Amino acid sequence: MNTKKIILVVIIAALISAFFLLDLGSYLNLEYVKSQQLDLQRWVTDNSLTAVAAFLLIYIVVTALSLPGAAVMTLIGGAVFGLLTGLLLVSFASAIGATLAFLISRYLLREPLTTKFSRYIDPINRGIEKDGISYLFTLRLVPLFPFFVINAVMGMTRMKAGTFYWVSQLGMLPGTAVFVNAGTQLAAIEKPGDILSPGLILSFCLLGLFPWIAKSIVDAVKQRRVYKGFNKPKTFSTNMVVIGAGAGGLVTSYIAAATKAKVTLIERHKMGGDCLNTGCVPSKALIRTTHFLADIRDAEGLGIRKAEVEYEFAEVMERVQRVIKTIEPHDSIARYELLGVDCITGDAHIRSPWEVEVNGKIITTRNIVIATGARPTLPDIPGIELVEPLTSDTIWGLRQRPERLLVLGAGAIGCELGQCFARLGSDVSILFRGNQVLTREDQDAAAVVETRLKQDGIRICSGHTPLRFQITPAGFELVCRHNNQEKRIGFDKLLVATGRTANVTGFGLEELGITAKSGGTIQVDDYLRTRIPNILACGDVIGPYQFTHAAAHQAWYASVNALFGQFKKFKVDYSLIPFTTYTSPEVARIGLNEKQAIDKGVAYEAVRYNLDELDRAITDEAAYGFVKVLLKPGSDKIIGVTLVGEHAAEMLPEFALAMRHKLGLNKILGTLHAYPTLNEANRFVAGEWKKKHAPQKILGWLEKFHRWKRG
Repeated sequence: MNTKKIILVVIIAALISAFFLLDLGSYLNLEYVKSQQLDLQRWVTDNSLTAVAAFLLIYIVVTALSLPGAAVMTLIGGAVFGLLTGLLLVSFASAIGATLAFLISRYLLREPLTTKFSRYIDPINRGIEKDGISYLFTLRLVPLFPFFVINAVMGMTRMKAGTFYWVSQLGMLPGTAVFVNAGTQLAAIEKPGDILSPGLILSFCLLGLFPWIAKSIVDAVKQRRVYKGFNKPKTFSTNMVVIGAGAGGLVTSYIAAATKAKVTLIERHKMGGDCLNTGCVPSKALIRTTHFLADIRDAEGLGIRKAEVEYEFAEVMERVQRVIKTIEPHDSIARYELLGVDCITGDAHIRSPWEVEVNGKIITTRNIVIATGARPTLPDIPGIELVEPLTSDTIWGLRQRPERLLVLGAGAIGCELGQCFARLGSDVSILFRGNQVLTREDQDAAAVVETRLKQDGIRICSGHTPLRFQITPAGFELVCRHNNQEKRIGFDKLLVATGRTANVTGFGLEELGITAKSGGTIQVDDYLRTRIPNILACGDVIGPYQFTHAAAHQAWYASVNALFGQFKKFKVDYSLIPFTTYTSPEVARIGLNEKQAIDKGVAYEAVRYNLDELDRAITDEAAYGFVKVLLKPGSDKIIGVTLVGEHAAEMLPEFALAMRHKLGLNKILGTLHAYPTLNEANRFVAGEWKKKHAPQKILGWLEKFHRWKRG
C-alpha cells in the first residue's frame, strides 16, 4: 500500500473513531431532534445558508464513511427544511456521499480484492457491462441490500463514477421523497394525539409499501420492454406447452397435469429422450451384462476353479434394446395422455411468447417450458469425420464388437462405456488431455477407479493432445502429442465422449432474442425463467448438471413457477444434487468434495473409512474403495460425502437424507444397520469421527473410576 493510501486510511479511521468515541450518533436521532425542535427550527430560519451547508456536509460525510444515521438524517431533512427543500438537499447529499464511498472503495479495495476474488467479481463486471444501469437503478429503487454495501461493491466494478452518480441520484429519488415526506409529518408532532394523525399514518404506510410498489413498477417496465412488438392473445388453448419429452419435459408435463392444468407436450423424435433411448437405461443395461462377465473372469477369487461363458456381442446389444422397450411404456404417449397430457409428435417452433407452431397448427399458451436436452459434442480435430466417430447416441447401433476401441474423454461416459467394451473383449484405450480420469472427482477417488480400469486391460493415455486423424493401410490412426513427442495410436472404432452441447437452435429462440450464454446453454434466472418471463427452461438445455435426476428436480420448479409464479415463485435449489459414475467401482457423492472445498475456500474436517475393513465388502470380493465425509470443523455437520466402491450409489441416500434434514454423523452412528451390509460403512465412518473426537478428559476420569472399582 502506497503512502497516499495509508494517509487516506488513517484519516478515515480517525473520523470513524471520533464519531463513536465522541458519541456523535446521539445527535443523529429523532428523539434529540424532537427535544431541540423549536430551537433548531429557529436557528435554521435565522441561519439558512449555514444550516444548509452544515446539513449537506454532515450528510455527505455520514454517507461517504458508511456511518449509521443516513436514514434518520433523511427524516430530519424533511422535519427541519420541509418537503421540497429537504428533498433537494437529501437527494444531492446522498448521491454525492454514495459516490465518495464508491470512489473510496475503488481506490482502497478494488486492486487487492479483484485479484483475490476475481472469479466472483468478473461475473458482476460482465453483468454491469451488459445491463449495469438497469441493475443499479433497480437496486437503488428497490433497496434489496443496504446502500453502503451497494456503494462498496460497485466501487470494485468497472462502472464509471459519473454513471454511478446520476443513476444513484435518479434511482434513490422516489425513496428519498417518501422518507422526507415522513419527516415533515414527524415535525408536526406536538402532542400525543398527533401520533395518530392521518398524514403521519399515511406517511408510514408509504414507507412500508414503497419497496413493493417500486418493485412492481420496475417489473412492469421490464415486462413492457420484453414483450414490446408481440400481441398477447385474449384467450389461450392451453396453460402450458412443453417442448421436449426427456426427463425434464416429462416431469414438467406430469406436474402440470397433476395440478389440473391443460398441458401440451411436443416431442420431435422419441418419448423418454436421451435417458431412455441412448443414455442412462442402455448404458446401465450394458453395465449389468459386463459386470457378470467380470465376475466370470474373476471366478477363481470366489473359490470357483473354472467358469466359462459364451456370448454373441450382437445378442448383448439386442438385450440392451429389449430393456429399453420394456421401460418404454413408462414414458409413452399412451401413459401421458392417460395422465391428461396432450402429446404431439412434430417439430415445435416458437412464434411468440404465447404461440407455438407444430405440424402447421398454432397453439396459444400462457407459458412455454423448453426441455430440448443436449447432444454429444464432436471436437474440432482434423480428419475426425474420416473415421466415422461413434458417440453415446450412436454406439448402440453396433452389432459387431470393435477389436480396438479408442475412447476420447475420461469423464463418466468415457470410463463407463470404455470399461464395458473392455470386459466384452475389446482392446480399449482411453485418451484425454488431463492427468486423471474423472477430473471432477477427488484424486484419491479417481485413483481407485483408474486402478480398476487398468485391471480390466484398459490403457489409460493421460496427458495426450489429439492432433489429427488419418487413414493408413493398417486402418484408422490418431496422431497425438504426449510429453512433447508425436505419437500414433491405431484403432478400429472411435468413441467420442468429450461432452455435450445444449439443443438451443432450430425452434425459434433466436427470433425472440433468447440466446445461449458462453457455455452454450440457455441463460435462466434463479426461477428458471429466460429473459421472457413466461418462457422457462429446464434440464440439459440449461445445465449446470446433465443428469436425469437434476432435470427432474428442475422440472418441479419450472412447472410450479410457470403455473403459479404470479402468487409465489421458488428459487431452484442445487445444494444437494447427487453425482454418480457407474464404473466398477462406482463413485457417488453429494455436497462438496475436497477439490471443491479447497477451490471455494471452505474450511472442513475430513474423516474416512476404507472398505477393505468392511465385512460385507470382504465377503463379496469387493474390498476396495472408501467412504469419505467432509464436516464443518468442530461439529458433526456434514457438508459433503464421497463414496467409492461397488454399489456406492445405493449407499449415498442415507447421507442425502441426513444432509437434507440437517442430521449429523451422531445420528447416523446411533442408527442400527443390518449386518453384514455395505451400508454399515456409513455408520463406521461416523464411528471413526467419534473416535477422533472422544472426550479424553472424561475417559481419563472413567479409567480412574474403574480402577477404583477393581480395588
